[in-house]
Amino acid sequence: MHPNPVFHTHEEAENLAYARDRAFGILAVGGAEGPWMSHIPFLLEEAGDTLWLHLLRSNPIARALKDGPAAARIAVSGPDSYVSPDWYDVADQVPTWNYVAVHLTGTLELRPQDELHDLLDRQSAFFEDRLLPKTPWTPSKMSEGVMERMMRAIVPCRMRVTSVDGTWKLNQNKPDDVRMHAADYVEACGIGTDLTVLAALMRGANGQGA
Repeated sequence: MHPNPVFHTHEEAENLAYARDRAFGILAVGGAEGPWMSHIPFLLEEAGDTLWLHLLRSNPIARALKDGPAAARIAVSGPDSYVSPDWYDVADQVPTWNYVAVHLTGTLELRPQDELHDLLDRQSAFFEDRLLPKTPWTPSKMSEGVMERMMRAIVPCRMRVTSVDGTWKLNQNKPDDVRMHAADYVEACGIGTDLTVLAALMRGANGQGA
């Protein structure tokens, strides 16, 4: 996470809301030869202290959890873009990268296998709800026995969230007019992801002056 405190002014509730809505991130757990990492969808409960996910049984993280709970972190990435110094329209600037990222840190553990079906039902319902008015997919659409066979390959996990940190690097350290000018260019020709969303966040950020 960026060390400048000006990029860490969002309240914990805002960071949790962003992570809950994004619901996808990179899970990292320490391994013997370096961190193990997995890209995973997840469900973050409303209180923000409990997170649910599932892993392939063959995943190194899942295998390690057989020995007991482990310290873990999930990095949730949002919109991002390169920002050219020319886009500020003021002298003596340098290149940078604007982005939003939230880190959830806590303790990850395996859960009993009989909790898996409910977790998958809740997870699919969470995402299918975003596709309305499409008729939601449910496990009942699958042939008898297929879901049960597929579930043998995955395991349910729970993470107790103990700390939350968010970086919203949106040129808050620039004067308002400079930040707005850069936002226009980010939206028009930025290099990154979700450029329109990032530009809107930059326009709504609180400028802190040069």
